[in-house]
Amino acid sequence: MVALLRGINVGGRGKLPMADLRAIATDLGYDEVATYIQSGNLVLTSRESAASVARDLAAAIAAAGDVSPAVTVRTRSQLAKIVRDNPFLARGEDAGLQHVLFTEGPAKAAVAGLDLPSYAPEEAIAVGHELYLFLPNGVGRSKLAVDVGRQKGVVGTMRNWRTVTTVLAMADDAAG
Repeated sequence: MVALLRGINVGGRGKLPMADLRAIATDLGYDEVATYIQSGNLVLTSRESAASVARDLAAAIAAAGDVSPAVTVRTRSQLAKIVRDNPFLARGEDAGLQHVLFTEGPAKAAVAGLDLPSYAPEEAIAVGHELYLFLPNGVGRSKLAVDVGRQKGVVGTMRNWRTVTTVLAMADDAAG
């Protein structure tokens, strides 16, 4: 499984050392615990459901310190499907310009009411609980990414494509 924490160690806020995150996950009884970079990407194995892992991790992180991030969990097979189903890779777009917003509900809510063609050349495609983003000028200059982040009632966390594929490889290794 992969747990993605929202807003961890970004812009000097939401500080949570990855060693502390690994310790919390280990204390909860998860196995094969590993983190990737400092932004709250946790790989683990568990017999619990993804929903239980998300709930238990969020509660344990909140109880342990000063942060209470939203925790989104995907199984290894769900993450493999997300990688396999990327519509921008299918049409040959540069992987370095792609991101995925992992949402708790249907991803189409993240773009509801947005006039997507007006953001061109930026694009967003909702598939299930993921919003695939193609941001040719980078996420830092993206009006689409900002407006998606402002959508009311949408809970999610975004990762660049490199992070998505790296944590999938880590989950593959953990699954053995």
